[in-house]
Amino acid sequence: MAEPATPTTETGNRMLLAALDHARRGWRVFPLRPGDKRPAIKDWETRATTDRERITRAWRAGPFNIGIATGPSGLVVLDLDQPKPGVIPPAAWRHPGIRDGGDVLAVLADANDQPLPAETYTVRTCSDGTHLYFTAPPGVTLRNSAGRLGWLIDTRAHGGYVVAAGSRVAGHTYVALVDISPARLPGWLAERLTDPDPAPSNDAVTTVGNPTAYAAAALRGELDRVLAAQPGRRNHTLNTAAFALGQLLAGGLLTHQLAEDALSLAGQAIGLPAGECAATIRSGLNSGARTPRTAA
Repeated sequence: MAEPATPTTETGNRMLLAALDHARRGWRVFPLRPGDKRPAIKDWETRATTDRERITRAWRAGPFNIGIATGPSGLVVLDLDQPKPGVIPPAAWRHPGIRDGGDVLAVLADANDQPLPAETYTVRTCSDGTHLYFTAPPGVTLRNSAGRLGWLIDTRAHGGYVVAAGSRVAGHTYVALVDISPARLPGWLAERLTDPDPAPSNDAVTTVGNPTAYAAAALRGELDRVLAAQPGRRNHTLNTAAFALGQLLAGGLLTHQLAEDALSLAGQAIGLPAGECAATIRSGLNSGARTPRTAA
């Protein structure tokens, strides 16, 4: 007589079935640590798979949560978050009707004279936020972003992943609220998420001669570097970015609050804990401030 399944086995079986279901949709999955959002393997983006046998072997080894590598899966996922307790919204978003990332998205759509994105595959996250899944536009490589669209809105695309429905973190399960095929990412959102073409080299002189433009370009470059960081290099990359921006703070080209907030959002967007981000950013900014950099 077969022994009854243990809770661990039961959880593992549920996760396996969920992982196989995501793979059937053409989404490349990989294991996350049990009860956690962090990858359980190295090189997760290249190792993510839709192969049934590989998935079965992986999830038979333990009750892993499920990650979906968004870039290889042809997905762009909008992460509509809830504000952290006690967080004061940026001045631009201090309106009575704005309570979460969904409200920010509605305001953006209205401001651009666009309808809200069509109904699409939707997941409720462990923090009661929402993931909206869209198919990526053809011919464009979109990457992760943190706050680029607006307050409480991050995106996951190339270089990123999402915790999939069926996973469980901090006692809360990721649940598919709308279980349909993803809609195509609306053009107006794709446009806002597409990096502009690099400026011609002769414009670099103009940028360097303009301290505000120089600082903005430097900030954007360091944030992009952090968002593209791979596991194993994330903390180091965040520290390097903080050092570079600390040099600009000391040179009077950037405010401390802007640099700290932007780096924290980027660090958390790639999976670093908030406390780890704060310590790394503080160290990097302080070290960079000892060697000021100017636009001259």
